[in-house]
Amino acid sequence: VQLQASGGGLVQAGGSARLSCVSSERIFSTRGMGWYRQAPGKQRELVARVGSNGVTDYADSVKGRFAISRDNAKKTVYLHMNGLKPEDTGVYYCNLGWVMTEYWGQGTQVTVSS
Repeated sequence: VQLQASGGGLVQAGGSARLSCVSSERIFSTRGMGWYRQAPGKQRELVARVGSNGVTDYADSVKGRFAISRDNAKKTVYLHMNGLKPEDTGVYYCNLGWVMTEYWGQGTQVTVSS
């Protein structure tokens, strides 16, 4: 399985960005998907996840600001990020599964300037 993430970049505080992750998984629609991030010097943490049935789950730090969605026809999961803060800076990774699996995208850098 291959996961290709894109959409990161430099964003001003308060701004928005959208990340995308395209999967090669043949039965994508039956799998959950998650977005994780890793800030410098910190452990990788779950940001948001979406189940095969559309149920979503968010880290407390992003609730009300981020939204995860999926397009099964395109085998793509999105992370819509609004109200970005400098503490949202990090490398964002997509992962195949409702719980963490061995299948990771390559990571995309998001840098929020104050």
